[in-house]
Amino acid sequence: MFAHVYFALFYLLQEAEAPGFDVQHLWIQMGPLAKAVVILMFIMSAYSIGVMIDRLLAYSAARKQSRQFAPAVAGALREGKLEEAVKIADRYKKSHLAKVVVAGLQEFQAHQISSEIPGEEIEASKRALDRAEAIVHAELKRGVSGLATIGSTAPFVGLFGTVVGIINAFRGISTQKAAGLGAVAGGISEALVTTAIGLFVAIPAVWMYNYFTNKIEAFDVEMGNSSSELIDYFLKRSQQGARK
Repeated sequence: MFAHVYFALFYLLQEAEAPGFDVQHLWIQMGPLAKAVVILMFIMSAYSIGVMIDRLLAYSAARKQSRQFAPAVAGALREGKLEEAVKIADRYKKSHLAKVVVAGLQEFQAHQISSEIPGEEIEASKRALDRAEAIVHAELKRGVSGLATIGSTAPFVGLFGTVVGIINAFRGISTQKAAGLGAVAGGISEALVTTAIGLFVAIPAVWMYNYFTNKIEAFDVEMGNSSSELIDYFLKRSQQGARK
């Protein structure tokens, strides 16, 4: 499978000793189709880098604010101050835990006032927490699936460029009626450059996709635990209110 790549590398290393062998020279030698492949892969790379930076900043802010939010809201809930807990959650807009907890608190408060069915506020709070978890999960995952797409398709786009380069190499042999280095150097350089760029784009995308997926799973666990603890708190609060 990789025999043509090794063959190309052998000739390209020899060509590297010739004067004028640089990035500009390679670009000039490429055909229109190979140039289009390279441009497409640079667009894919720019998109993946943008997603990586955006997600790293978002996850860092979520983690930092959640560490500040958790003890603050826990203190308010221990004192039974639901309004204060909601105000605290509103201050941490980037915290994934705050987005979930505030949804449950607001639903519990609304049904505690209006509901006449015992336990209805608990069920309503569970539904609100589930909805909030799904929304926050989608927000955390935004753009990450694009990394998976780039990571899986970039090598094939590079392979397409490789095939085009090999075709151009054989075309050079056919045109010049010779099999020397000069006849195949242009096509071989196209093949290797597009292959290398495809791997350069795909490998970081796959790494970061796996890293972000693990982060999202950890955030999901934290949101699930917070929802469960909040429901337990609501149950205890309802039981204490029933005794009174």
